[in-house]
Amino acid sequence: MTDAALPSSIDELQALLARERYVADRGLATSIYLALRLHRPLLLEGEAGVGKTEVAKVLASAFGTELIRLQCYEGLDVTHAVYEWNYARQLLEIRMREAGGPVDRAAVAADLFGPDFLIKRPLLRALEAPGDRPPVLLIDELDRADEEFEGYLLELLSDYQVTIPELGTIRATTPPIVIITSNRTRELHDALKRRCLYWWIDYPDFEKEYRIITDKVPEAPARLAEQVTRFVQELRTAELYKVSGISETLDWIAALVALDRHELDRETIDETLGLVLKTREDLEAIRGERAQALFERSLAPTGT
Repeated sequence: MTDAALPSSIDELQALLARERYVADRGLATSIYLALRLHRPLLLEGEAGVGKTEVAKVLASAFGTELIRLQCYEGLDVTHAVYEWNYARQLLEIRMREAGGPVDRAAVAADLFGPDFLIKRPLLRALEAPGDRPPVLLIDELDRADEEFEGYLLELLSDYQVTIPELGTIRATTPPIVIITSNRTRELHDALKRRCLYWWIDYPDFEKEYRIITDKVPEAPARLAEQVTRFVQELRTAELYKVSGISETLDWIAALVALDRHELDRETIDETLGLVLKTREDLEAIRGERAQALFERSLAPTGT
């Protein structure tokens, strides 16, 4: 994708994201804009459910390009992230050639470790993507992967290339748009951070969360959307094992619309609180009188 095809300003980028129903404040939009213009990876950190992964999805949709996602987990290695040799096909090829008579072992070995026998995983697919519209490469929840894998990414993030011993170095003709997310369950290394632009996505304030709700669930009654937003904002002030993110808010409002609710009340909150709180401890601590107190406090004009 040429620079001319990218948004020409931060305002234009914000408008583009808004058309995709993603509400980005000025700081986040600036970080995305610079990552696009400078062809640098963007590292987004924040609590779960605040919209980090959604940034990559929205960019892929806005630019009409492929989203290639690598979901990180403990034990993730090169064979699942970059490439793997198709051993079954290699073995079959060896047997077929041997059945045809004497073979040149050196030639066979060279053929077997060629592109035809290579299984491309997400990182390699992103580097070799054809066309003038680079894909969006989402490396999701990198903090869940082992430190060794994080170290392996350094070559890709600095030079948009990977090295395969049997084939050599494979470099992207057009660098992909790289979005890395982390829930910060562990600290990422400085070497990786130096290769990226960075932004921390925090929980939204009332105005931003209300706008997200009305954009994402436009069929929600205005009164219900306001009450849900104020209650969730108040709920985040409580001592919780797992604070609710935007994704939980959206799940809740969608469920309330499906239940044909137009306003919140005590019974509705108790019956549906499991859509907002995702641990037994939090549910037991909040449900009932404490939920009612939080609800009443959220209705106060000052929010206190």
